[in-house]
Amino acid sequence: MKKIAVIIGAGPAGLTAAYELIHRTDIKPIIFEKSGDIGGLAKTVDYKGNKIDIGGHRFFSKSDEVMEWWNKILPIQDLGKESITINYRNKNKQIKLTQDGLNPEFNDKVMLVRDRKSRILFGGKLFDYPITLNAGTFFNLGLTRIIKIVVSYIKVRIFPVSPEINLEDLFINRFGKELYLTFFKSYTEKVWGIPCSKIKSEWGVQRIKGLSFTKAIYTAIKSIITPEKTISQKNIETTLIQKFLYPKFGPGQMWREVTDRVKAGGGDVFLRHVPIKINWAGDKITEVQVKNEITGELRTIQSDYFFSTMPIKELANLMQPILPKEVLGVANSLIHRDFMVIGLLLKKLKLTDSKSINRAISDNWIYIQEPDVKVGRIQIFNNWSPYLVADKNTTWIGAEYFVNEGDELWMKPDEEIKNFVADELSKINFIDKSDVLDGVVLRLANAYPVYSGEYENLHIVRQFMDKFYNLFLVGRGGMHKYNSQDHSMLTAITAVNNIISGERSKDNIWAVDTEEKYRED
Repeated sequence: MKKIAVIIGAGPAGLTAAYELIHRTDIKPIIFEKSGDIGGLAKTVDYKGNKIDIGGHRFFSKSDEVMEWWNKILPIQDLGKESITINYRNKNKQIKLTQDGLNPEFNDKVMLVRDRKSRILFGGKLFDYPITLNAGTFFNLGLTRIIKIVVSYIKVRIFPVSPEINLEDLFINRFGKELYLTFFKSYTEKVWGIPCSKIKSEWGVQRIKGLSFTKAIYTAIKSIITPEKTISQKNIETTLIQKFLYPKFGPGQMWREVTDRVKAGGGDVFLRHVPIKINWAGDKITEVQVKNEITGELRTIQSDYFFSTMPIKELANLMQPILPKEVLGVANSLIHRDFMVIGLLLKKLKLTDSKSINRAISDNWIYIQEPDVKVGRIQIFNNWSPYLVADKNTTWIGAEYFVNEGDELWMKPDEEIKNFVADELSKINFIDKSDVLDGVVLRLANAYPVYSGEYENLHIVRQFMDKFYNLFLVGRGGMHKYNSQDHSMLTAITAVNNIISGERSKDNIWAVDTEEKYRED
């Protein structure tokens, strides 16, 4: 009888695990997804022909394996004379992937090559992100603030904060206190809803790794002298990458394609199905009971392998027999930050790159460092892919708010929220409220695992869960780890590798994004 792998969640980690099982083993994957969408946090939502990328997903990776994986699903557009190839190493041989004739005007299943541009809105002015020492930066900041930034950076290089306990310490050591206060503090605290001094430094170590004030300057100068020609950009910090791949119709297109291949290979994908009980005995997960939220039907499946991408708290509370008090206590203390994106369809943006009303900004997104508004970041979907917008004569944006489920903004009626957002964006001169044509409100729970509170005791939960040889915690929610899309995929790939090799230790799964080969620095 064919072995079964139950996978909870149809996001990047869950779908990658299913795809790998289909193509590399004789194990049948069965995915249960509680929502009605494919892609998890990397889904694309369609609203009247206008598509929303939840959170913004640039397709690039330091991992050769991931870059090749994506290219197999959606090949890269043909750029003609400006063709850019992916270079990756396989058994010490340099291999180049090239695609001919893939014109996105005539081919839907294609990855676009996009220029990365994002800036910071601070004090009503746009600053390059990362900050570069150019005339515009000097003019916008003013001589007094520039001097303070340089002096504070020199000071911290001589007298660094030690020990580096929290995120504030890390930011100050990397950028100096003045630059931290100017460009990092407000946005970061909007995201997490707590002071940087209350966030564990592990978040910063994982997300910005080798990035620093001097590295940003070095990369900016190098990019002018010798522009990077490969999408993988292995020698560039993640925050500093200049080009990326992007599916023609947004990240959800990638995961819908993967879903189709999983089904074609014999796997099953069930939407609107939630696990309600996970039974275990000894060192094995024995069976899973799921509920069809549409019909109410219950179904019990005996599984040989179990992949979980759901939040650890949810997993722990479904397991029977009840977990030890200490393990359950830590699991229940783990918290997430929730997320809202409000799509606004506009006649045009008020914010421009110059005094000319026709000079539209080309940014993928803009970080809002203004402390007097709640909006954290704004995406301009036209600049991610022109195919995300139904009418090319309109501007389609997504205003991002970092919230807690059930708080005041979350609970407001959609019309009130759209009006509130339009007022905020008008306040910072990003839009003219009279240019708003339409809008939609999207709410996403458990978007960001928070590195605070009992996070420091996560190892207690991990040690207990890792004793189950057939249980694999993968992805952002499954590991309570702020993984990027490619790292979530790598956790799933590594888990399948372990099944194939018979490796029972889960250390290599938890090491993804911390091992040297995955780190930018």
